[in-house]
Amino acid sequence: MPIECSAILARCYAIARNAVDIWVLKANSRHTFYDSQRMNKPKVLVTRGDILKSAISILEEKCEVELMPDHSPISRIDLLNKISGKNGLFCLITDKVDHEVLERAGPQLKVIGTMSVGYDHLDINEIKKRKISVGYTPNVHTASTAELTVALTLATTRRLFEARDEIINGGWAKSAWGPLWMCGGGLVGAKVGIVGLGSIGLAVAKRLLPFDIAKIMYCGRQEKPEAAQVSGKYVTFDHLIKESDVVIITCPLNDTTRNMFGPAQFASMKSNAVLINTSRGGVVDQSALVHALKTGQITAAGLDVMTPEPLPVDHELTQLKNCVLISHIGSATLQTRTTMATMTAQNIVNALEGKPMPAQLC
Repeated sequence: MPIECSAILARCYAIARNAVDIWVLKANSRHTFYDSQRMNKPKVLVTRGDILKSAISILEEKCEVELMPDHSPISRIDLLNKISGKNGLFCLITDKVDHEVLERAGPQLKVIGTMSVGYDHLDINEIKKRKISVGYTPNVHTASTAELTVALTLATTRRLFEARDEIINGGWAKSAWGPLWMCGGGLVGAKVGIVGLGSIGLAVAKRLLPFDIAKIMYCGRQEKPEAAQVSGKYVTFDHLIKESDVVIITCPLNDTTRNMFGPAQFASMKSNAVLINTSRGGVVDQSALVHALKTGQITAAGLDVMTPEPLPVDHELTQLKNCVLISHIGSATLQTRTTMATMTAQNIVNALEGKPMPAQLC
């Protein structure tokens, strides 16, 4: 009997030992599989640490993400060091992606997702040569930028920032109710010229109509059928700047539009004209603008975009009362920035998986 019990125990031990070995083998196989999966995930660099978590989660589900820790633009040195070996790049307009960066990245870089509609910070020709996909965020910030453009137009024409300063510096007490004190041009009966009637330009025009403006003119590469929605008249650039009381810039920055507002253009504008720019700072020659504002060639300017950005606090534009400056906040609504961030992440993931991107530039 003791011998039979020993045999049974030995057999039970062997069965248990075999089961443990099988479990360990399967567990190791699972770990090896997951480790392999993790190692095979594409690598993506995100250039700053304050990107919305919803966007980062989209990336982390499919990619190995390196998130820069700072809540500020990545330094040039860090970008060059960190981009090496990455398959994807999540960047913003503050990140210049040129030949040097692309060389450092190497041939495995397959996609660049920029959290912007503008792409003048990207060397598109060089990117195309390397067959790298680019995703961007068009049409997402049309409404928010149009709202901001109208707000900036009102703040500039009605001198809102100056009026606030008059409260603080005591000017109100000295000049209150003077017949012409703090008088601006207003929009009623104004001729508005829009440079670039794309989606944002059209949205701005629609929002200006209720202010009883006299007419809307626009210029660009070609006449736009949708301009009929705002009774917009297609004119030449020269005609627009000569006839408009308010000139609003909503065109993209490219080789054609760079510095298109210079000394000659300001000299052609009405002396009561107001210039509004929510496009890109490079469209305007800022030295020429300073001169125009100082000498009275135009009445005022409202800028959401400048060169460089951020604008130095001691820049000459900051000293001019007839220049309203705000810090490139055209798309700065929570809804818009959330959509931009998640679209950028999805652009990157889809490109790496060989799927159509939500918004592909090239």
